[in-house]
This record gives sequence, structure tokens and C-alpha cells, in this order.
Amino acid sequence: MITVITLCSAARLDHVRRQQELLATEPVRRILVWLDAGPPPSSLPEFAGADLVHVPPGRQGLRLAAGRNRGALAAGAGLLVFLDADCLPGPQLLARYRVAAAAHPGALLCGPVTYLPEGVRPDRDALPAWTAPHAARPTPPDGENVVAGPDDHRLFWSLSFAVTAETWGTLGGFHELYEGYGGEDTDLAWTARKAAVPLVWVGGAHAYHQYHPTSSPPWQHLDDILRNGRLFADRWGFWPMQGWLDAFATAGAIERTRAGWQRPAA
Repeated sequence: MITVITLCSAARLDHVRRQQELLATEPVRRILVWLDAGPPPSSLPEFAGADLVHVPPGRQGLRLAAGRNRGALAAGAGLLVFLDADCLPGPQLLARYRVAAAAHPGALLCGPVTYLPEGVRPDRDALPAWTAPHAARPTPPDGENVVAGPDDHRLFWSLSFAVTAETWGTLGGFHELYEGYGGEDTDLAWTARKAAVPLVWVGGAHAYHQYHPTSSPPWQHLDDILRNGRLFADRWGFWPMQGWLDAFATAGAIERTRAGWQRPAA
């Protein structure tokens, strides 16, 4: 049994509708984890047949880590596929994850992600023509799986990944003190590294990230990044998201002190 777990909110409702339309044609269980304070919109036709789980925000924002954990708990057994609300599954994503899980049952499995340009809304059959995986991560040929080196765990991201329920139990899930944006996926990767859970790049398990406006660095998440970055540093001894921290520092928004990164003193 494959279960696809998706975090969603009103801000990504249009994206998750398109995703669920594609997944509804697959023989999989679907779990939607609603992260907003209000109840999930269970009456939407695209959500029909999906199990809904409600994880309201915490004091510091959306609880992405806790939401994924609740989704995995609801799934129980089988292969757990985590797909962000703004990601469309490629035609072979589920099949490639299934084969990779059989070959590497104790691994953290990651497929490539393509960022679609603004205004592009291809149907399922047209998705492969837009394939252009993000260059920062390895992309094996279709049907090939590559075991990453231990230093590559830093490249893990949670937009699209899969893991067996047994390996999820080994990992213990995401660390739930992360709230708001950033850090929780790198923390899971370091948990996997410490537990000797290998990271495997899965060729052909393509996901397609639907366009939405972003900023680089993500200024709207600066305080989340500082708070979650400090939590990560306390747990693992170094700060994640270094490229963003450097960009914020160059702009004069933060400074490095003996206690770590923070906003400049008034």
C-alpha cells in the first residue's frame, strides 16, 4: 500500500486541487494534513476520497514538522510518499518510488523536482516535456537509484520524498519543536545520517513544482529562519540554510555574534 501525505493550507489550495486531481486517478491512499487554524474544506470535490487530518498552527506559525508526523501516524503501514501541496506527481513518480523502496527498504528516498515557469499548467501527459530538474541535486537516469554519500544528506529536501513505515519508525519522524518556515527537513536528514539511514536518489520519480511568487532570500521568513536555525544549531552544532543567512547578512538584516546569527542590536 502506498499512502501519499500532503500538507496544505488555504494559501496553496489551488495548487493542491490540481495535485489531488492527478492522485485521485492512482490506486493510492491520500492523506491531507490541513495546517490552518480553521477546519479543512472537506466539501471540495478534489478532496473526496482523501483522509483529512487537522494540525492547527502553533505559537510560532504553521507546524509543518508536526503535520507530517500526524500524516505518517494516520497512514500506519506501507510506503509513505510525502509530496508538498504545490508539487504535481510525474507519471512515474509512484512507480519509481515503489521500485526503489523494494530495492532499498531502509533508505530515505528522494526524487528530482522540476520548477515549472510562471503560467505553465500542463496536464499529466504534458508534464514530462517540461522536465528540467533542479541542478543542485543529483538526477540519476530514469530507473536508476544512486546511494548518496554521507555528506549528501545536507541536500535532502522534503518537497518530494518517500520512506517505508518501518524506516520512518527508525527515524522517529520530524522534530516537532520546529514551527514556521525552515530547518525541519535538514534536521530529519541529519537524524537519518546519525541513524545510518542512507539517502537514495531515485531516477525517474519526477515531481513538478507549480509556480508561485517567492523571494530569495525569503524575507518574509527571516524570523522563522533565525529561530529554527538556532534550534538546529543547538541540536547539531552548526547553522543550516547558510546561503540565506549570508544573503541576509550582506543586506545588513542580521549579524553573526558569539551566540549565533541574530538581528542587529538596536
